Amino acid sequence: MRGSMSGLDLRAIATELDRWKGAYVKKCYQPHYEQVVLRLNPKEGKQFDLIIIRGKRVYTSQRDRPMPMQPGQFAMLLRKNLRNSRLTGVEQLGFDRVLRLSFDTKDGQRTLMIEMFRDGNVMLLDENEVIIQPLTHTTYSHRTIKRGHEYIPPPEAVDPHELSKIDIAKMLGESDRDLVRTLAGKANLGGVLSEAVVKEAGFEIDHPSSENDAEIVHQTLSNILIRLESESKGHLVLESLPDEDIETPGPNRDKILDEIVAEATPILLANHSGKHCINLPTLCEAVDAWKGAHDAMALARREAEKANVAAPGRGVSTPVERLERRLIQQEKALSGFGSKVEKQQALGHAIQNNWTHVESLLTQVNQAIEENGWDEVKKMAKGIEWIESIDPAAKTMLAKLPDEDGRPNQRVTLHLEESVHQNAQRQFDAARKQKNKSVGAIEALEQTKIELNRAQKKEAKMEASGQFQAFKRSKRLWFENHRWSILPGGHLLVGGRDAKGNDSIVKKHLSDSDRYLHADIHGAPSCSLRGNIGFTPDPHPAPHLPEDIPAFRLSDKVDSELDENITQDAARLALAWSRAWNAGGGHGTVYWVKPSQVSKTAETGESLGRGAFVIRGQRTWFKDINLNLGLGLIAVNGVPLILASTPEYVSKICSRWVRIAPGITKKEELTNRIYRSTGIPTDDILPVIPGNCEIVENFGLLT
Repeated sequence: MRGSMSGLDLRAIATELDRWKGAYVKKCYQPHYEQVVLRLNPKEGKQFDLIIIRGKRVYTSQRDRPMPMQPGQFAMLLRKNLRNSRLTGVEQLGFDRVLRLSFDTKDGQRTLMIEMFRDGNVMLLDENEVIIQPLTHTTYSHRTIKRGHEYIPPPEAVDPHELSKIDIAKMLGESDRDLVRTLAGKANLGGVLSEAVVKEAGFEIDHPSSENDAEIVHQTLSNILIRLESESKGHLVLESLPDEDIETPGPNRDKILDEIVAEATPILLANHSGKHCINLPTLCEAVDAWKGAHDAMALARREAEKANVAAPGRGVSTPVERLERRLIQQEKALSGFGSKVEKQQALGHAIQNNWTHVESLLTQVNQAIEENGWDEVKKMAKGIEWIESIDPAAKTMLAKLPDEDGRPNQRVTLHLEESVHQNAQRQFDAARKQKNKSVGAIEALEQTKIELNRAQKKEAKMEASGQFQAFKRSKRLWFENHRWSILPGGHLLVGGRDAKGNDSIVKKHLSDSDRYLHADIHGAPSCSLRGNIGFTPDPHPAPHLPEDIPAFRLSDKVDSELDENITQDAARLALAWSRAWNAGGGHGTVYWVKPSQVSKTAETGESLGRGAFVIRGQRTWFKDINLNLGLGLIAVNGVPLILASTPEYVSKICSRWVRIAPGITKKEELTNRIYRSTGIPTDDILPVIPGNCEIVENFGLLT
């Protein structure tokens, strides 16, 4: 594998992926238009990602990779069809660069076809091999890749496994090219493998094709294919030796490997002789070590590309950014008006300058229509070089005007029922309308410049005072629909806001690796301390965020394990979210249990209301918990937010924060003060504050 995977590489990848039969699809993502990610959960072992880079590579990875806040259309369709499905098999079509992944779903068999040739493609098929949706629509001479069409594989190429000595002799005898090119093209070996066969056979690279060499070529090729089936691993072939240690995983290693690796291969061939290599257990691990860091930053690249072309994104957008995009669009439209005016005026003058020619065309065509009818004239026009087409419905014809040498050149639409003067005037009128439109466009452009200037001044003023710009979000983060917090280690704690929310927490956000917490007070929220889902530091913070604001990314994999200290911090939040905050007391009690101890099934003769659960078994108690919180300024997925957590944790990660305790000050008043100090919308602040409070200490959050 150099630029993209060959048939040899895909044979090894198919074998490695087929070992994961039985794994379940957990999620599907599309962090970039070129990339599709399937998160697989095997029966044994940790979950991993299947990375599909369109037209380049397929491999598995366990790297942490940021994902978009809102999944793309293709990712949503994959989730709808493949979520909780079981991988039943992976195979390569012949020796072609095509992989077939089969899944068993609740709706029947589903197939994911991955084509790696040309620009590549990914297609989801139903049980009848009909395309449900391709990543990109395309049409070839013999097949169409489009929704609703039956999937037709590419023309079957030669499979080297099936080549006999007689087949190779015939192939070499009929070829007029050298041996490498003959094997690469006619035997479907590709450049790298054909060079390896020629070298291992003892020939020079430019050795001519001859049927006398068929036996040794067949034997050499067979030996390589046997090694591929029995000795396939992962090897990184280096262009040069590194100056630093690359044994320890880390950013430096990723950067160095990206610079010094020439290719990844499942087996070492003759053309790798004398080169330095790094050996790994599988080809997937080798590709991940080489290209994994680059592919993990796909979302950051997509956001950067959007910023470079000033395209509206689905994340956050400031007033200045929106006005800058509008300004670019208006300037582009205005330049288009000018070119249209010039073009239409030029056409009007061209008609006038070729008055005789145009009048002759109009007269002859109208006369032919009277004598023969529209259909006959339309057929006759195909053989006339001065007429390109005729439209009977519009009663127009697309004609050509002569150039300086009297040959057909400029095209113009002529109305058959109008004179030469009327046709020319029609072009001048259209130019005048465009010119009038440009006047309005100029006024709109000037207004946009005024608004942009005001927004830039306001932004500078807000930055000087420590405030954020008002960000327009297309969608709230999912955990914002609940009570939420971040705890040491990046763990996420979510709690219900009402009875419906309590049901949602237990049914949707409580898994075997989590812990269930509940304050020992009536009406307290059900809380889930997530064991795996949480937050990790954002390696590429959004450019609009100040440097002193801690930036996080929502992640499905948190490295730290849950312990009693983290659970005790979660208990403080669970108590603060209950009625204890406004009850006037300063302390309270909270317990935690395993998810398996939480049940919706009541005892015989009893019933449970909405949002209520039965806890069975032993509980772990935290008693005499203090009621106080820290509110700090952070950013999650590029969105500025207020975090409510323990004062110890907030003070550790936030440079701007405040300590609060139960009090008599209305939480709306504190919300407005935070809004005036930070610029974060009150709708994002108010749900975070548990109730009426008093400010114990202020460390720069309030001005």
